[in-house]
Amino acid sequence: MADTDPDELERRIARTRAELAHTVDAIADRVSPKRVAERTVADVRSRAGHFVASVGDALGVTPRPVEFGDNPEQVWDEERPEVGPLLIGVGAVLVVGAAIVLWRRSRRRRGLR
Repeated sequence: MADTDPDELERRIARTRAELAHTVDAIADRVSPKRVAERTVADVRSRAGHFVASVGDALGVTPRPVEFGDNPEQVWDEERPEVGPLLIGVGAVLVVGAAIVLWRRSRRRRGLR
């Protein structure tokens, strides 16, 4: 008889409406442009942090947390990173990339003539 009790039905309807309202609010919050932007920024920051850490590992440099009041000129006094190999690697990648682009362009020009 509990299924046909009007008071019980009203309570179930009220509970279902509250759950539905909560679900709709959660969906609206999830797809709101502001929340999407916040999640995207957090994801980019996280990925950038992982990238910087991996570059530091590749260079053999472990980042030291900078504390408030540290002198900016003395941050790397104890462990100055070796950026020479990194710069040489980046330069080599740029030169190879430029060579590939120029090679492809020259092949296209020869093919069009």
